[in-house]
Amino acid sequence: MGEKSWGMVIDIDKCTGCQACVVACQSENNIPINEEDHFNQRRAIEWIRVERYWEGEFPNVKARFIPILCQHCDEAPCEPVCPVFATYHNDQGLNVQVYNRCVGTRFCANNCPYQVRFFNFWEPEWPETLTNQLNPDVTVRSRGIMEKCTFCVQRIRRSERESARDGVELQDGDRALNPACVNSCPTDAIMFGDFKDPESRVSKLKEKEEEDDGRAYTLLENLGTSPSVVYLKKVEKGAEAVVHG
Repeated sequence: MGEKSWGMVIDIDKCTGCQACVVACQSENNIPINEEDHFNQRRAIEWIRVERYWEGEFPNVKARFIPILCQHCDEAPCEPVCPVFATYHNDQGLNVQVYNRCVGTRFCANNCPYQVRFFNFWEPEWPETLTNQLNPDVTVRSRGIMEKCTFCVQRIRRSERESARDGVELQDGDRALNPACVNSCPTDAIMFGDFKDPESRVSKLKEKEEEDDGRAYTLLENLGTSPSVVYLKKVEKGAEAVVHG
């Protein structure tokens, strides 16, 4: 299939905070239903979350939104601390989580500066009316292991198998290849593709924004984690772009 480096470009200027990506991710990846008690205990599981923050002073205050998910860092702090090699970086730029190896030490969550790894405190349960909506391509994780965003790796693998079977190249932007959050975004704020393909949309957009107006940035750049998720700053007419989230 050739060497890949999967990644995302998220345009904060387009994000409306609608949380469609959150709902799509929950459904696609068999994420357990979060109850009020889980949130109150800070034990809710959300592979992608939309954080809201405020800018300015009253009465000129504005709400800003930024989707946060696993950054699939090239220099991921979560990987070297795992004692059983349950999380590692594969040859396609993905930070992989092997559920069968995980023993639940939570070292990786403690070492993640983005707070995007979650420990499954309970055995997942769904109402009987929802059991038929579970995705058969995704493992239902048991209690006691770590989980996180996978860039919907099941969709990537299925697309690779089908393209090999049909003898065709993977198409950039193919909805069957895109993670669920990308397909569900109504404003096209989240884009997915191969950074090693100079013709991919994410590569062109990243290069353009780095060279032209400097909108491109990564979260917590000073840590040197080399994330695979690039953000584009909010733009205000007649004003400077907002702070980096």
